[in-house]
Formats: sequence, structure tokens, C-alpha cells
Amino acid sequence: MDKLPEIIKACIKSDRIAQKTLYQMFADKMYGVCLRYASNVDEAKDILQDGFIKVFLHLNQFNFKGSFEGWVRRIIVNTALEKFRDKNYLFAVSMTQNYEAGDSEYDHILSDLSAADLLKLIQELSPQYRMVFNLYAIEGYTHKEISDIMNIKEGTSKSNLSRAREILKDKVNKHYGVTVNFS
Repeated sequence: MDKLPEIIKACIKSDRIAQKTLYQMFADKMYGVCLRYASNVDEAKDILQDGFIKVFLHLNQFNFKGSFEGWVRRIIVNTALEKFRDKNYLFAVSMTQNYEAGDSEYDHILSDLSAADLLKLIQELSPQYRMVFNLYAIEGYTHKEISDIMNIKEGTSKSNLSRAREILKDKVNKHYGVTVNFS
């Protein structure tokens, strides 16, 4: 990573070896991000490819302030969101159920699952629930930011997250035989 600035500058000059090196440095981690947003492996690969094309096209906009990995990650996440917007998957599901902040029981369940199990469960969520869940629980966006990104109301973001959590809890109970007491 000490040579990252040099690699980035070489990539900007269209150095194919530097581009390959940069891709290899970040592809695996970004593929993991793609898998959380995609419903299957092929879709994740498409998002990764499209995302890296954007990274290379806009690399000259990286100002060497802050995390380069964070910059790439934001492009990958935005690429995933664009893909689903294009398919009109990101329709808001408005629920009347109230959002409950700080559900520690939920966090405990997730800590007991393997990463592969959790990824599979997340991929089974409907696109709109998957997007809100990923943006909030994994990427750390606020409901206000999610509402702006997805063009939905904050309350809809909160209810979609709440519903996604409930679906995940139900799936854990059903598929993994874990009995959870949600008081």
C-alpha cells in the first residue's frame, strides 16, 4: 500500500500493468461488497466490473485525501444502486411497523452466523430491503442519507430496515433452528 499513490498516478496515465495491479489490490474486497447488494454471483460480477470501469474512468478525480479504499467502495456501492434503479427494483415498501433502534438481540444472532450464512440470507431479501439493510447496517449510512440516495422518505427507510431485520430473524429461526427471544 506504500506504493498506492504511484500506482494510482500510473493508472491515470493508462498504464495497463498499474491498472491490473490496482484491480488485484481491491477486487476481492469489493467483490464482497458486490455480493451483499447482488442477488447472485453473476450479478455481483457485473457490478464489480461496471464499478471498476467507473473507478478507472474517474480516477483522476481522487484527490489523495482520505481513504482510497473508501473512495472505491463508494463507487462500487453507487454502481450497485444504479444497477437496481435501472431495473426499477428500488421501489419503496412503506410499512406501518415502527422502527426499533438498537436491537441488540438482532446483533447477537448475526454474530453467531458465519459470514457465508449471513450473505446468503441478505441476498434472499427483496432488492429494496437488501439495499436499505446494506446501506444502513453495513455501510453506515444514516436514514436521511438513504432517503436521499433511494429517493424515499426517512420513515420508509426506517420501516424497510425494520422489516428486513424481521425477515432475517425469521429466516435464522426457520433455517438454522435458532430460537430467539425478542422481548
